[in-house]
Amino acid sequence: MQNITQIITKYSAASMVAIFTLSLQSCSESPDKFFGIAVLNTNIINDFATPTLAKHINDETVEFADIPSSKNKADEAITFVNNKIAYLEKSLNDIKALNANSDDRKAIKEKSVALYEYVIPVYKNEYTNYAKLCDSKADQAKKDEIINVIEQKYAAKFEQMYIDLMDDGKAFAKENNLNVNWGN
Repeated sequence: MQNITQIITKYSAASMVAIFTLSLQSCSESPDKFFGIAVLNTNIINDFATPTLAKHINDETVEFADIPSSKNKADEAITFVNNKIAYLEKSLNDIKALNANSDDRKAIKEKSVALYEYVIPVYKNEYTNYAKLCDSKADQAKKDEIINVIEQKYAAKFEQMYIDLMDDGKAFAKENNLNVNWGN
């Protein structure tokens, strides 16, 4: 009985050390992983408040007479927006779960969270309304009105928030020797 107790104690101690070590390692993501989640994932929203995003949403409703499989069910645009919202919310949760154990990580995390929290309500409201108009084949003037309001109301602030995040991201990438092609 005493040998069994010693064996259990020995393995329990080893297991506790292993669990502790793993928990310490999981507390801080690698710079590459942190960067990917907090900075690179924002590429999904870089067309926010632009005519490009409006076109993508509206394009979901296009039907082609000579292609029967393109026949729409009148919910393609709203499905596109709802899928985007679900992805953005998942990304936001992933960012919030990041360990920001340094000043630069804290700044990036805060800016990334703020960016997502800025755009998600617009997707849930204005872009959802726009998608419904697209699906119902509403008058183009009505659709243009919503898109113009979105651009006027949100584009400038979004662009500044996005640039601020990218500036911090560039510094973080350089500091951590991450090979990133910024396209410029």
